[in-house]
Amino acid sequence: MTDYLTTSELAALLRVKQRKVYDLVSEEALPFRRVTGKLLFPKKEIEDWIAASGPDAGRSNKRSAAADVPLVMAGGHDPLLEWALRESRSGIAALMDGALDGLARMQENACIAAGLHIPTSQFEDWNIPAVRRSFDKEPVALIEWTRRTRGLMYSPKLKRPIKSLADIGELRFQSRQPEAGSELVLTALLSKEGLHKSDLKSVDAIERSETDLAMAIAAGRADVGLGIEAAARQFQLKFTPLVVERFDLLVWRKAFFDPPFQKLVRFCATEQFQERARAFGGYDSTAFGTVHFNGAG
Repeated sequence: MTDYLTTSELAALLRVKQRKVYDLVSEEALPFRRVTGKLLFPKKEIEDWIAASGPDAGRSNKRSAAADVPLVMAGGHDPLLEWALRESRSGIAALMDGALDGLARMQENACIAAGLHIPTSQFEDWNIPAVRRSFDKEPVALIEWTRRTRGLMYSPKLKRPIKSLADIGELRFQSRQPEAGSELVLTALLSKEGLHKSDLKSVDAIERSETDLAMAIAAGRADVGLGIEAAARQFQLKFTPLVVERFDLLVWRKAFFDPPFQKLVRFCATEQFQERARAFGGYDSTAFGTVHFNGAG
């Protein structure tokens, strides 16, 4: 039954109350099926309905153009997502150059979705305030991908444990690019400890992915960095967890229903996906698919 939406799922994606969905059904204004008394909504037909007569019909701005953007997943780098895009045969290309880069590409209609892990200053929430500022009136949905454990990864050759940012001292710190969500997380964590980025002895080079960050430390080009547990485990680095972040996918609502994204969604419901998440380590995907925000467009 993965090709069908429930009433609550359709209401969440359309950003309406369930009562509105029932009204549309009674008016026979949208495609639906009744199975043993339960309402189900075929995803493909709902997609066509949105394109033809939904709230985006007849508009010539970003909302109507969203269906024609490049088949690209932008935003923050995530090894599990990168793998799932390939393994699901979704046909979606990965261009993961940072959460802020992903937001910018969404604003430019340069991708169908972007991975985000943008914290508030005290980690009260993730992604929603940043998305609301730019996409409050756009036809987008913010859907949970996974929870990831982020912390300090460091060389096993170090003679002392690194339990906090203050412990880094004169060790060489490996940074990411300014557009990376991890740099925003770093700023918030430093603030909690009363520190600034200038208190770290950063190496000159930056690394543009979680994997490259771990590789730089494993190769001895730096001593410590702020990365995800999955990458630290891949390169057999020591790891101190500091925060669990929520990694969401900001996706155009129309693109969500298209076959490429639906291939990814269906694949993430398989045991093969869950096994790989456990093998990577540091992931919790039990809330995958939860809608955290819907634009009004």
